[in-house]
Amino acid sequence: METIVLGVEPRIIKKKEAEKLRQSGVVPAVVYHKGEQTLAVSVNELALKKIVHSAESHIIDLQFPDGKIKRSFIKDVQFHPVTDKIIHTDFQLFSADEIIELEVPVAVSGDSAGVEKGGKLQIILHALTIKGKPENMPDHIVIDVTALQIGHSLHVKEIPMGAYSDLTIMDDPDTPVITILASKKEAEATTEEATPAS
Repeated sequence: METIVLGVEPRIIKKKEAEKLRQSGVVPAVVYHKGEQTLAVSVNELALKKIVHSAESHIIDLQFPDGKIKRSFIKDVQFHPVTDKIIHTDFQLFSADEIIELEVPVAVSGDSAGVEKGGKLQIILHALTIKGKPENMPDHIVIDVTALQIGHSLHVKEIPMGAYSDLTIMDDPDTPVITILASKKEAEATTEEATPAS
């Protein structure tokens, strides 16, 4: 997994201070670790946006003005309900031997048999919550969809984890991750067949 360096500035929590920061292209954030005091910081909105909207998960080295670097990952991001701008972020620190839970994006490989017959592939769960050591975390979880037929779904419990043996998926095992939908034409044809002629 790629590590990205992100500059952070300590901030003082004051009334209306967060809104002032946002107007100047800066996002208020907090940095926390079990048993340690939570730090209030701010980060550049554009730099943060690149990480948040990336198709891969990252480990983030937070760089403080005094040169100190603290290793972290994004635990939570809050978006504005109307503009979709990032308005707050939580960073969680960790040590090398610590077990963490991280959201890892889903990536698809192979050509689905159902898609070749005219179906449409739909990713229902775009990221999985993975538990394990930071060093074992992949950029994304690759799922082979070759065998998926029209009308079939692949659930969390069906994801082969052989390549990720040191990791555990924390999502509900019965949650569908990927499904192959029938095309509109096929769906209409099926409905017509099911409706008896009057």
